[in-house]
Amino acid sequence: MQSKIRNFCIIAHIDHGKSTLADRLLELTGTVQKRDMKSQMLDKMDLERERGITIKLAPVRMKYQDYELNLIDTPGHVDFSYEVSRSLEACEGAILVVDASQGIQAQTLANVYLAMAADLVIIPVLNKIDLPAADVERVSAEVIALLGCAKEDILHISAKTGMGVEAVLDKIVAEVPAPTGGDESATRALIFDSYYDDYRGVVLYVRVVDGEIKKGSDIRMMATSANGLALEVGSLAPALSPAPVLKTGEIGYIVTNLRSTREAKVGDTVTLSNAPAVSALPGYKDVKPFVYAGFFPDSNENYQLLKDAIEKLSLSDSALQYTPENSSVLGFGVRIGFLGLLHMDIVRERLEREYDLDLVITNPSTDYQLTLVKDEEMTIRSASELPDPSKIIEIREPWIKGEVVVPKDYVGAVIQLISGKRGIQKNLSYVDAQLALVSFEAPLANLLTDFYDQLKSVTSGYGSFNYELDDYRAEDLVKVDFYVAGEPVEALSVMVHRSESQRLGREVVDKLKDVIPRQNFQVALQAGIGGKFIARADLSAYRKDVTTGLYGGDVSRKKKVLAKQAKGKKRMKRFGKVDIPAEAFTVMLKRD
Repeated sequence: MQSKIRNFCIIAHIDHGKSTLADRLLELTGTVQKRDMKSQMLDKMDLERERGITIKLAPVRMKYQDYELNLIDTPGHVDFSYEVSRSLEACEGAILVVDASQGIQAQTLANVYLAMAADLVIIPVLNKIDLPAADVERVSAEVIALLGCAKEDILHISAKTGMGVEAVLDKIVAEVPAPTGGDESATRALIFDSYYDDYRGVVLYVRVVDGEIKKGSDIRMMATSANGLALEVGSLAPALSPAPVLKTGEIGYIVTNLRSTREAKVGDTVTLSNAPAVSALPGYKDVKPFVYAGFFPDSNENYQLLKDAIEKLSLSDSALQYTPENSSVLGFGVRIGFLGLLHMDIVRERLEREYDLDLVITNPSTDYQLTLVKDEEMTIRSASELPDPSKIIEIREPWIKGEVVVPKDYVGAVIQLISGKRGIQKNLSYVDAQLALVSFEAPLANLLTDFYDQLKSVTSGYGSFNYELDDYRAEDLVKVDFYVAGEPVEALSVMVHRSESQRLGREVVDKLKDVIPRQNFQVALQAGIGGKFIARADLSAYRKDVTTGLYGGDVSRKKKVLAKQAKGKKRMKRFGKVDIPAEAFTVMLKRD
């Protein structure tokens, strides 16, 4: 019965109470027994619980009155916006959760626009109204300005205490439309998430748009052309509960015999091999990573462990792409591509925790497109891959379109921060009397390391930031190399705009001076572009007092011993090796 099905998701900015509201809904509908309940029920990873963020989305089926409610708890972070857009496509309605003390923020806006584009019914909900800092009037005005709804349409709840949550369920049943799919049409199901289970293979989370999928059916992915078998189908409550068939309009899971999520990517369409659909569902795109970093084990004998760990992780994360990398200082490692900095942080932490690895991570960079003489095209993912400058006609770097939502008192500081990153402010509009929305374009590379931290500090923590990739633009880019005691260290090289090269060279050289331990001889730390030095700092030598044993006597004895020491230091400088510690490679990530 499609008329009794309601598919909806919860959208919100990070930390506005999505997962807590999901907990209350599970409790109220009796999906999870009180004794089995724990907070952030749908967040399976320890990491998600500790950080209080949703990383992997989770669907769950609930029964309320005689309706079947399918909820998808989506991640709020900008790195996963493609996954969010697919989850929205699988629903007919969305609950927009806004924190009554913080108001509307950048990702709230971004996700609302995605929901509007997917033509969903949006139910506005103010959460945390029991907090002393809650400002219901102000935040209600913001929501009305954004959605154009009436004041009485906004529900007031406290997800923590459960106050007002039942009204949310009633509103979902009343306002969210039932799915409209063809029972008799060729089967089409949208994959909105997939993960790899060590014991069962790839498990797909799908929304059946047309037709039905039975247990044991031969299935086919339309974008990747992979064929598989539906070993088991069913719904999630929150554990997997098998059923004989998934019908039109339902959300559930399919256990397949596929070996990697690369064969069944998010956004793909599942159809039956023996009666395939003519056209796939719209909106599929190949997600490409655009932040790259080198991961190296603390000692070379752990290289195989690192490689195996990344292989296992990439089975369930189709966005992870990796290639082996070799560095003269760090030895063998892997260069990994990520969707953004949070994605990188999570992968790093999972490798260190789940696989017990100690890692050295080089500075994150982005990819660059090169046009060489003879009209050759080339893409590089780190500065060390840059060919001879005489062969390069132009270098293009990725730019993003960004939006910052901030109280109006901080607009000046934000615009100054953006222009300091070579960004161009495009537009300034007001969500309401207090909140401003600053739209801008900026080169991605300049926002990689600490833009978010700086934004939080110049806006006293109120600013929030959202972005999407725009295009590649030709700029005057140069490769800055760093030398330690005259030896170039490839893993430290960076691509930067010529106008910023001197400042960056000086900053990094000064930071290296703090990180690299002093030697028995003087060490020169230099930054250079194509063999021409632009910055230098000297690491002074330890001074060992060799004259301690000489009491009185002629001064020439003292001079003789000091001359001998100077001679030894000169020789040491010629042959001495400087040991570079692991922290030196993450020097760009560190704030002063």
